[in-house]
Amino acid sequence: MPLPPSSKGCVPFGEHATWYRVTGEPCSGRPAVVVVHGGPGSTHDYLLNIAALSEEGWPVVHYDQIGNGGSTHLPERGEDFWTPELFLDELDNLLHRLDVADDYVLLGQSWGGMLAARHAAGRPPGLRGLIIANSPASYPLWLSEMKVLRDRLPKGVDETLRRHEAAGTTGSDEYFAAMRVFYERHVCRLNPWPRDYLASFYEVYNDPTVYYAMNGPSEFHVIGTLRDWSVVDCVADIAVPTLLISGRHDEATPATVQPFQDLIPDVRWEIFEESSHMPHLEEPERFRQVVGDYLTNLIR
Repeated sequence: MPLPPSSKGCVPFGEHATWYRVTGEPCSGRPAVVVVHGGPGSTHDYLLNIAALSEEGWPVVHYDQIGNGGSTHLPERGEDFWTPELFLDELDNLLHRLDVADDYVLLGQSWGGMLAARHAAGRPPGLRGLIIANSPASYPLWLSEMKVLRDRLPKGVDETLRRHEAAGTTGSDEYFAAMRVFYERHVCRLNPWPRDYLASFYEVYNDPTVYYAMNGPSEFHVIGTLRDWSVVDCVADIAVPTLLISGRHDEATPATVQPFQDLIPDVRWEIFEESSHMPHLEEPERFRQVVGDYLTNLIR
């Protein structure tokens, strides 16, 4: 079945612009599913197959966070500009500009899940539900678990990574090759990597401004401004039914997800046994079923 038609465009965000895509019909009687991508500094592309939810009547909103993709690029801006508050303001602006702020569900993936959790903790009146996919509850937890995963890499890989990290040569081909060993285990286990995932991967490669400022040179070497950021302090305030998703081989290990399970009052956790950080790509049929069932239960 072909997907319902899409509309694309940009909404103003202060002096800048946020690119968006809506698949399906907003105000269809079902809340819009607003997809918040990871990174920070990535793009919506790797999450595009979630638009298939529109086949069951759920309008789906994708957008590119400011700094990459179709939104305004600001390569000249420094670390002080790129803050979680900036992206929370952008999300709130998007919801109101698209006129979905009165009836929506957030689906946040990776960094986007942390952003969505912080947004939800403010108890916005139009939020109906929250899906946190492959997200840690804090970067300090994430970093402690990265050490565990790195120690399990094949002999010599972590030594290569650490040598380049110490020397500041993380842009080298040797670092990239060693980094890919980790990514193929804990980020996306499909071979070859899907086109949608590669599209976002190369968007970050072409403009790493936000990723480098907030995260660092790789998923497991977080030296940017987010290195101490956490949402553990606020997730107990989330008042909507929440679905947690993670992969058995995920870089977002169970220890990083556990605070969501422990602290959110109404929460359910689904682990995808054949997936790492991208179950929507690695197990797409089960992902769609799990998310579809969750959404259906929201409106019963």
